[in-house]
Amino acid sequence: MPAPRQTQSYLRELFARRGIAPRHRYGQNFLIDLNLHDVIAIRAEVVPGDLILEIGPGAGALTAMMAEMGGTVVAVDIDPGMVGLTTDATAQYPGVRVIHADALKGKNRLNPVVVDHLRSAVAAMPDRPFKLVANLPYSIATPLVSNLLVHPEFDIKLMVVTIQLELAERMQAAPHSEHYSALSVTLQAQADIEIVRVLPPSVFWPRPKVESAIVAITPDPVKRAAIGDLPWFHSVVRKIFLHRRKNLRRVIYSLWRDQWEKSEVDDMLQSIGLTGEIRAESMNVDEFVALAEVMKSRLRPVKEIIELDDESEDEESEEPAGEDEDDADNDDEGNDEE
Repeated sequence: MPAPRQTQSYLRELFARRGIAPRHRYGQNFLIDLNLHDVIAIRAEVVPGDLILEIGPGAGALTAMMAEMGGTVVAVDIDPGMVGLTTDATAQYPGVRVIHADALKGKNRLNPVVVDHLRSAVAAMPDRPFKLVANLPYSIATPLVSNLLVHPEFDIKLMVVTIQLELAERMQAAPHSEHYSALSVTLQAQADIEIVRVLPPSVFWPRPKVESAIVAITPDPVKRAAIGDLPWFHSVVRKIFLHRRKNLRRVIYSLWRDQWEKSEVDDMLQSIGLTGEIRAESMNVDEFVALAEVMKSRLRPVKEIIELDDESEDEESEEPAGEDEDDADNDDEGNDEE
């Protein structure tokens, strides 16, 4: 029997019967334009045999649709009320596993509980396409997408997600633009990004205050291979973008001060066709890839450096890139990114 059509009136009645309500703290905004579920599932190319991760399934409308199309779905929700609704909506589909958990551990890491469930699902379905398909809570979209893209165990083939339009624009942003960020670089270096459709607030209940977008992110194996060490690349880009408007020479010397002399930084940059005066906000993706690779080859063991960097990875405010007497200038301070 087909799952009920989850219109706004249906959801209101369902929530009233259960004594629950949408929770703003979890970013719960439910798609009530039913055609958009079709748009998401079709763009995700859901076919029998797909292994699909869905974060924030809500009342289970998209979950049931993907299960009906033959997908095996791991649906994760932090809200026990939504876990119950999704479980009920997908009861007839044995290929759906509903997990009550936070998708993240802290702010920036995948929850080990979720990783364990995914690991089990992947082991049971080796060589099957693994996809992320979800109407994502806005607050977790960036760390979730970033972590899945670089995770060493999961070879994700496609992500089709509904996110805030501003975030979608950051993902696609070009150098010199307002939205260009560490996220722009790390995603574009590994994947092709498409804004499938811009969504007005009216297609959700409750209505969010901003526009949203359906985004398709398709990892490119050739791009990923060119990067080499993904964790190192990710670390370098994040740290340099914390000082996006400062001269690259000063930023590199200050962040890794004990690794080299200033003249060595100049020589390194010159070897890849960059000058010390360029700023992160002006560098293109290929230049970041080249920079990370040459830095890796010239610094002391990278594993040790990444471990030291991880101690401050959760910092969200820009750290001053220490000035010295030879290198002080009047550069503008950079804004936080990612």
